[in-house]
Amino acid sequence: MAGLCLFALGGALLASLPGTQFTLSWTHSIEKTEWRESWAVEAGQLRPTEARIRGTGAGMEPGPDARLTADGWLVWTPGLPPQDSVTLAASGFTGEHRLCAGADCRPLSGWIGVKDQPVAMRACP
Repeated sequence: MAGLCLFALGGALLASLPGTQFTLSWTHSIEKTEWRESWAVEAGQLRPTEARIRGTGAGMEPGPDARLTADGWLVWTPGLPPQDSVTLAASGFTGEHRLCAGADCRPLSGWIGVKDQPVAMRACP
């Protein structure tokens, strides 16, 4: 069964999330603006399907196909190819990442049980 697995950087499995779609969000450290990315688990990799931000600024350039929605989001399809792994850094400047799997949305620590730890996201084996 496909799903998203969260690993400590040393390789220990921290959590396994059901489903093949998930959304990751965080607050940009400089602009203090929310950034969201939607991902799909496909063929053993993670594929970005959508990115959205609520404004632009330092390091927050939208993709060339970005469109402005009625509710103020800039939305585009990332040009990034499927990834084997995505590492989430632990930064005291941004607060926690928020991860949604289906209708279940939690801060990252709500999935893995600890705060301020870098985490690698990969397709579950």
